[in-house]
Parts: sequence; C-alpha cells; structure tokens
Amino acid sequence: MSETANDPELTQGRARKALGQHFLFDPDILRRTALAAGPVEGRTVIEVGPGPGGLTRALLKEGAGKLIAVEADPRFAEGLEAWPEAAQGRLHVHLGDARKVDWPSLIATADGEAPAMIIANLPYNVGTPLAVDWLKAGDWRGEMALMFQKEVAERLAAEPGSNHYGRLAVLAHAVCDVHIAFTLPPGAFRPPPKVDSAVAVLRPLPAEKRFEDLDALEKVAAAAFGQRRKMLRASLKALAKTKGLDAIQWLESCDIDPTARAETLTQAEFRKLAGAFAAA
Repeated sequence: MSETANDPELTQGRARKALGQHFLFDPDILRRTALAAGPVEGRTVIEVGPGPGGLTRALLKEGAGKLIAVEADPRFAEGLEAWPEAAQGRLHVHLGDARKVDWPSLIATADGEAPAMIIANLPYNVGTPLAVDWLKAGDWRGEMALMFQKEVAERLAAEPGSNHYGRLAVLAHAVCDVHIAFTLPPGAFRPPPKVDSAVAVLRPLPAEKRFEDLDALEKVAAAAFGQRRKMLRASLKALAKTKGLDAIQWLESCDIDPTARAETLTQAEFRKLAGAFAAA
C-alpha cells in the first residue's frame, strides 16, 4: 500500500484545529517514530490520535502484534475500522477521548498484552495531561515514544539546572529514563504547527529504581516550581502547613538548604522531600 500523501487512506478529512490535529505523511519520519522506543514486532501498541493513519500504517508494517488506536474524530475512526487489519483483529479502533480511557480494560478488550508500548503523534491540546497520566500508570504501560511540541518534550527530558527543568521532568525521571530522539520543523506536518516538534522516548526504570508515590512527588514539585524564583523555604511553606510541617525543618531534615531554589534540586532530593511529606 502506498504511504505517500496521494494515498486516499492517508488523506481523508482535514485536520481540525479544535482537536489539535497535525498530520505526518513522510514514510521515513513515520518509521523513525514507530521504532524510536525500540522494536514493536509482536508487541501490543497503543496509538492516540492516529488521524488518517500514517503512523498506524508504519506500526503495522513494522510488525506490531496488536495495535490499539484511540481516536476522538469519528471521520478517522470510521476510516481505520475499514482497514483489513481491523477485520483481522490486529487493529482495534476505539472512538473516544483518550483522557477518559480505562487503559487496562481497553487492552483486555482488544485481547492485547501488557506491558503495552505507547507510540503516538499526540494532539497538542492533550499531550501534557496524557503524559502525566501515563507516568503514573501501573505495569500495563511499557516503553513510550511520544511526539509533542518541542518545548513539552524538553520539559520531560530536562535535567536539574536547565531552563526547562520543572514538575514534568521530576515526575518523568522518577519512573523512566527519558531522552529526545529527534526534532521536526513545522513544515514536516500538515497543516504545519507554529512551533517545532520532538519525539520524547520514555523507557520504564527497573522497579527497584522507581519512586512509587508520584502523587506526593507531584505535589512537592508543583509547589516548589510554582514559585521557582523563591527560595524553597518560601515556595514550600503553604504545602508544608497542610501536613502541619515547618518548611525549614522539613527541608533540613532532608539535608536540603532551605535557601536553595527548586531548579537546583536533584531527583534524589525531590524523592527525599516527597517521602518525608507523605510520611508526615
């Protein structure tokens, strides 16, 4: 089957701005995206926002064992359901909002196997909340290769001290090894977005290296970076009060300088703070 922009299977329907749709058609880029997180052959793969199916076709071509495509646009969901792979049971199409999906149940309904890979050119308007939900997911979630606005990918992969370091990076590095595989200019998409895009690859850390209480970690990181120009003793004061803690004593108990700022804290230090906060 042709993978060019002339293929009607890849071009049906125009992108809808309200759904944050920007489509890729270049076969080489689609293959790179499909394989960015590693081989998909025989694996259960989740794709969110498949649109006209360019990445869907690439994933099937590379041997995905079960492909679960979640699409909010009825036009594209109907088109994908007409593919031979859907009739054969290899492609499972779910029409709905990805933010409302019960992922373990959907994997079971599609006769998929966990851990499932997540590989997607994410709609810009839902990318960040979906990424946060998947970071908090259980063992059903495996490797991820996610196309975001470049700035969001940089925020996921950022290290302490960098301009993009914040809540997203703290959460991501608590459970995954993260790096940016490649970036793309606006002209690679149709219609072209106003910013560059990038594929972030997130591979789950071994169980013994993960920090499990992501809710506590997110609260601490959100408070710390919510007023990132302030010293931690000030930015964490309100959060500390919710647990009857004194912010300075809390920080000092974790061997952290109360006059430090959030962007200087390492993953290990954020884990200490979150652990003490949860135990208070």
